[in-house]
Amino acid sequence: QVQLVESGGGLVQAGDSLRVSCAASGDTICIAAMEWYRQAPGKERELVAGITSSGRSYYGDNMEGRITISRDNVKNTAYLQMNSLKPEDTAGYYCKIWGTCGDYWGQGTQVTVSS
Repeated sequence: QVQLVESGGGLVQAGDSLRVSCAASGDTICIAAMEWYRQAPGKERELVAGITSSGRSYYGDNMEGRITISRDNVKNTAYLQMNSLKPEDTAGYYCKIWGTCGDYWGQGTQVTVSS
């Protein structure tokens, strides 16, 4: 079992930066990759970025550029740095891990960008 706790969301203004975190606990040795998804009201959940245990990062369509994912393997924490935020970045941001133990999702953290 793996538990995920997201933090760092909030209300920001357009153009601001924000970093959200996902801390994993439990059977973390099974984790192959940590990913961030987001879901805006009325829209499907979409991949924002992911990072493997070896540090290889990947991004969803049109995500790279303003967004950077990183990972601290000692703390079992993934970070999503978002710069130049836009109102259309407003969404619930969800952490997901996958690996030999299966898939686990966090409860999410809300990011709201005001214009």
